[in-house]
Amino acid sequence: MEKILIIDFGGQYNQLIARRVRECNVYCEVKPYTTPLVQLRAMEPIGIIFTGGPQSVYLEGSPQVDPDIFTWGVPILGICYGCQLIAHNLGGQVTPAQDDSAREYGKTITHFDTGCKLFQGLPRQGVTWMSHGDYMARVPEGFALTARSSACPNVAIADEGRGFYGVQFHPEVDHTEHGINMIRNFLYEVCRAKGDWTMGDYKNTAIARLREKIGSGKVLLALSGGVDSSVAAALLAEAVGSQLTCVFVDHGLMRLNEGDEVEEAFAKWDLNFVRVDAESRFLLKLAGVDEPERKRKIIGGEFIRVFEEEAKKVGAVDFLAQGTIYPDVIESGAGDAAVIKSHHNVGGLPDYVDFKEIIEPLRMLFKDEVRQLGRELGLPEYLVSRQPFPGPGLAIRIIGGITKEKADILRQADFIFREEMAQAGEDKNLNQYFAVLTNTRSVGVMGDGRTYDYTLALRAVTTSDFMTADWARIPYDLLDKVSGRIVNEVRGINRIVYDITSKPPATIEWE
Repeated sequence: MEKILIIDFGGQYNQLIARRVRECNVYCEVKPYTTPLVQLRAMEPIGIIFTGGPQSVYLEGSPQVDPDIFTWGVPILGICYGCQLIAHNLGGQVTPAQDDSAREYGKTITHFDTGCKLFQGLPRQGVTWMSHGDYMARVPEGFALTARSSACPNVAIADEGRGFYGVQFHPEVDHTEHGINMIRNFLYEVCRAKGDWTMGDYKNTAIARLREKIGSGKVLLALSGGVDSSVAAALLAEAVGSQLTCVFVDHGLMRLNEGDEVEEAFAKWDLNFVRVDAESRFLLKLAGVDEPERKRKIIGGEFIRVFEEEAKKVGAVDFLAQGTIYPDVIESGAGDAAVIKSHHNVGGLPDYVDFKEIIEPLRMLFKDEVRQLGRELGLPEYLVSRQPFPGPGLAIRIIGGITKEKADILRQADFIFREEMAQAGEDKNLNQYFAVLTNTRSVGVMGDGRTYDYTLALRAVTTSDFMTADWARIPYDLLDKVSGRIVNEVRGINRIVYDITSKPPATIEWE
């Protein structure tokens, strides 16, 4: 399978680049800039993309690459910092912008040379999204200027003979008009990609690899009932059938009635399904814990201990399988990458796991790719389209300490919110929505009496890939109805707020 390597220099949109490449039916992987060149060569990519980054290429200690990467003969596209890195390494000069007019941030009218392969077939003028304070004072020998703006004459550069391209803007973000076409041009016109990345092919390849790896061994799958673990269950069932046991751990932090719904849904499947009631042990472990990362690590560790116990009951289980997906891995940090939050099934795992190996068949897939794979496997649409629900459950939607009382309060409030969204048909317009029980208490008045109760936050977002998201514009009348019902029907809440923050700078979940 042909692949593109994305070399990560720490920019905020780096994972979005990967999404855009895969949308063009080309497989890619994100690798830290510290990855040795010999390892990159071994992956035999058809092209390389340098990402953006927050630093300046000319400063000591800034992220760099092995200079031999430029003699390898593989096409390279540099984005923002990546563009400046190309210029800096190949004889150009990058300096701080001399005045404010040379610094560019946000939407910028840009003019393109459509004779350049990167911009062929595009309009000669369009909007791009800029985010740079440095300036290419001198372009490397052999490079042509292929795009400009009113503030910057060298918005894009190209050495088409060697297949090197650099853009100061971010083609991967929606704000850049025709940005996906620029990426597609790099993939197909420069790298000569065939476009062989499809979920149908991935399904067949994944099944064959799972059969080879597992052989006659037994597998225990950590099944939450969410999209990721459900698709993993279907994939493993297709690969090894009765060798698979699915364990659903009801940790007491599920949504209202969710444990029963999961059990009912999988009762129809021809697989070994085990439900474990573990509410008391999880709540005991979490008692008095306020810090989000500790919550995630405690939950991740306790999940493993439960799975180990269940494996002993099944007997001779070799593999633990999880529905880990690519955003989980990325946000949990790898190498020099920042830890956004440790996902319970990645950064939250304990040091010792009593299984021969952990299998993660979805580890390199984004959420929308997982949904596509589910459809390829014949899963029903209601399961494939289900909203994400985090493995730690309500533990990361209860800010501060966790108690059964708080979990029950949040369960009821969240149910009302989801019920009203569905009845209004608004659920079809939202990719994820939920309630968060904050740790803030405020004074209120109910029935002519003073109250001092919790503030509940409502959160709803729209997104295509869950790597970026925008807050949803829910009609005020509907929010008013939700607020009135929750305050009147759920004891312990006297104030409702609505989160209007996008990702970034926020994440979708609060913790």
